[in-house]
Amino acid sequence: MTEVEGIRHEQVTSWFRDHVPGVEPPLSFELIAGGHSNLTYRVVDAAGGTWVLRRPPLGQVLATAHDMGREHRIIAALGPTPVPVPPAIGYCDDEAVNGAPFYAMGFVDGHIVRDAATATRALGVEERRAAGESLVDVLAAIHAVVPDDVGLGDLGRREGYIERQLKRWHTQWEQSKTRELPVVDEVHAYLSARVPEQGAATIVHGDYRLDNCIVGDDGRVRAVLDWELCTLGDPLADLGLLQVYWTDATDDHPALLTAATAVDGFPTRKQLIDRYAEQSGRDVSNLDFYVAFGYWKLACIVEGVYARYAGGSMGRSGGGFEAFGQQVERLAAQAAAAVGQSR
Repeated sequence: MTEVEGIRHEQVTSWFRDHVPGVEPPLSFELIAGGHSNLTYRVVDAAGGTWVLRRPPLGQVLATAHDMGREHRIIAALGPTPVPVPPAIGYCDDEAVNGAPFYAMGFVDGHIVRDAATATRALGVEERRAAGESLVDVLAAIHAVVPDDVGLGDLGRREGYIERQLKRWHTQWEQSKTRELPVVDEVHAYLSARVPEQGAATIVHGDYRLDNCIVGDDGRVRAVLDWELCTLGDPLADLGLLQVYWTDATDDHPALLTAATAVDGFPTRKQLIDRYAEQSGRDVSNLDFYVAFGYWKLACIVEGVYARYAGGSMGRSGGGFEAFGQQVERLAAQAAAAVGQSR
């Protein structure tokens, strides 16, 4: 039996036997490459049945982060809606089983398009266009779900989303930062003084991008993943962050370390905005603020990732994490540029 870091093989197998219908031990566990926060494992049984297990990072983490029960609750609630999510299988809050809470969900076959090589190999030109359009349509579908109708009305406070996010991520920055970076504080102050009036609150994914989705061979989104930052709030924050993540072919400095969407066939940022406005009926004229907020928030998130890698909390598989530290500095500078502050 091969030991897998982050999995107590015998105890987790017993939990699967008791809670997952049709499972046939023995089970094998494999850490799925990618993802820089919660750890994700593929679980395969003797009959070839496949599931996914999610657990928090190894070691010490921030107290408010990595809530497995909350993430499981969200995908379970969205299962009956038009929003594509993996099937919710079960949640374990007994830390005696695996050292931390975890949940299991069904495995969804498809592609996670993280880089240009995957985009080129897995999807044709038309399928790339379809992927971009489907991504926007699913985002509009998320924002169209009425939280009270699916039992998520108490997921978070509805008003003051941006103000709360600015406070949350600035606090996390202070707790996670590995060095002083004054531009982060400067942009925080600038944004805090100029928060737009919020409309009706919706479900907000919080980290919505192409590589947090599984797409089929036809390019259409088959499942949205990584709901750990989901809450109720301003839907334009999701659209603004998607603009940050999205890379046009003419961009010199992509926000992500890889740039899948610069490959021929993907829609442009403007096409995404126009399609979202059409699908959702929302006014997107003030989107520039949300784009600036997205760069700033991502800088804070990536600093947390960098700090966890540097501290060894992400296991032994994370090499080359120094690039995350450099990425934080670029993102902070892009946030400043987006609000007209020169650095």
